[in-house]
Amino acid sequence: MKIGISTASLFLKRTNEEALALLNAWGVPWAEVFLTSFCEYAPAFADVLVAHKGGVGVHSVHVLNTQFEPQLYAEHPRVVSDAYGWLDTVLQSAARMGAKHYTFHGIARLKRTFREDLPRAASVTRKIFEICAGYGVRLCYENVEWALYNRPGVFTALKAECPLLGGVLDIKQARISGYDWREYLAEMGENLATVHVSDITSDGKMCLPGRGVFDFDELFARLQDIGFAGAVLIENYARDFSDAEALFGAYRFLKEKAQKYGTEIT
Repeated sequence: MKIGISTASLFLKRTNEEALALLNAWGVPWAEVFLTSFCEYAPAFADVLVAHKGGVGVHSVHVLNTQFEPQLYAEHPRVVSDAYGWLDTVLQSAARMGAKHYTFHGIARLKRTFREDLPRAASVTRKIFEICAGYGVRLCYENVEWALYNRPGVFTALKAECPLLGGVLDIKQARISGYDWREYLAEMGENLATVHVSDITSDGKMCLPGRGVFDFDELFARLQDIGFAGAVLIENYARDFSDAEALFGAYRFLKEKAQKYGTEIT
């Protein structure tokens, strides 16, 4: 199992290149790189990140969803063409960084006119998956309250068309969606590639892992039960902590929890 941190946790506190350099200084072995602007999608920027990441392995990339992911499912040919152009650019960058997974939201449920069509969405998802696979990157759908996978059952429908589709379990998004994270975990099962973790206080305030009441013992026990060998990554909002060193403390907490269950840390 991989234990690490998403650079999204340092959004506006550190640039991506600064975040990776900091994780390297801490000895954190794995990261998800959250690319947040069109200029950061460029392969040339991926080279900058490679120069700064040192010994940090890039498990996955994540982009700012609304910039092009929903448009991959659009019907207007020019819109679709532009979106697939950006997808290709991101995949080139992922390959340069050595990332084998793409954390994906897909369609955003932002318009009142949105009408869910899971059979069509599954067909398009299969096409996107195949393009990603051509770069050695696995497309991984994340459960997100405001995106396509907003409830248990959606992943099952997508997987029917795309059996090797990866899954990303986000603990905070499960809570926001009003569904038990265990339901998402059960649905993703052996397709689970990544887990985004955070914690929550007894009064409902989001915080770093180890500072709240979330049962990490149960999480790691369940991951052990399914033979999970993917990545558990801290993905908090930057406002959840003031001192960057606290983020490193949360990483150490997760590592100790994983080792408690006899998990081999890679």
